[in-house]
Amino acid sequence: MPSTAQELLELLELEEIESGLYRGQNPVTKRQRAFGGQVLAQALVAAYRTVPDELTVHSLHAYFLRPGRTDRPMIYDVEVMRDGRSFATRRVVARQDNQMIFAVTASFQVAEPGLEHQDAFPDVPPPEACPRMSEVLAAQTGQSASFWESEWGALDFRWIGSATPEGPTPGSVVALDAGDHSSVARAWVRVEDRLPDDPRLHQAALAYASDLTLLAVSTVPHGRPLDSVQAASLDHAMWFHRPVAADRWWLYDQASPSATNARGFATGRIFAEGQLGASVAQEGLIRVIDKQIDKQ
Repeated sequence: MPSTAQELLELLELEEIESGLYRGQNPVTKRQRAFGGQVLAQALVAAYRTVPDELTVHSLHAYFLRPGRTDRPMIYDVEVMRDGRSFATRRVVARQDNQMIFAVTASFQVAEPGLEHQDAFPDVPPPEACPRMSEVLAAQTGQSASFWESEWGALDFRWIGSATPEGPTPGSVVALDAGDHSSVARAWVRVEDRLPDDPRLHQAALAYASDLTLLAVSTVPHGRPLDSVQAASLDHAMWFHRPVAADRWWLYDQASPSATNARGFATGRIFAEGQLGASVAQEGLIRVIDKQIDKQ
């Protein structure tokens, strides 16, 4: 996976095969299955290639249909569903070996004035007081920090755990509400280096990062790490409310209201500069490997 911002930019640089048809490459990775955030981000870039410059994406709804492979490119086929004066809609299908692996519908809008309100920014410690994700993994699993850096080094993740006056404790990743068994996980995130000043690229980078930790939140109330379950994203939805610079700190406020029938449901709020920039929702497959199902 991209270990630098430059590699992330290269991942988002699609080759045009013909009008509405694009090829996306996979990064160097030890993973056999393609990362869902990669496919989502590349599909958004493909859709953007077909809409006028004055439109920006305000929502997308995606389904992961089959696992993608990392040893061959992705082909993105963009369908123009609607072009209106204020809105445009695109459907993008990703294929490998002529099989559909992913589909997303995205809606784009021309900016216009309207009513304004938003959720309040949570009270959290600053990113400088929070441990890097690689440090948290090393403390919890003994896994080398270099593994995270080699696969996800393009992203600077700072986990917010059990905050103290000295800062969060590495290894205490999630705060739980024992009353309702819901889970909350917060992190500061940014692309490690500066990106070009292109709002479309920043939205694609945001989509890429939004899929990395969200599903794991559904396992936390049961005390299960992801390596104790079979996990896979089933769908992913995003709503883009306000501009977010993906290369500056943004807060990812994640929660899992429910897990049942081998599926976990999680939501996320993305705050930047004190404003609610985007909202995320995802359902994923979570099958317990050892059959000892926790029915909390």
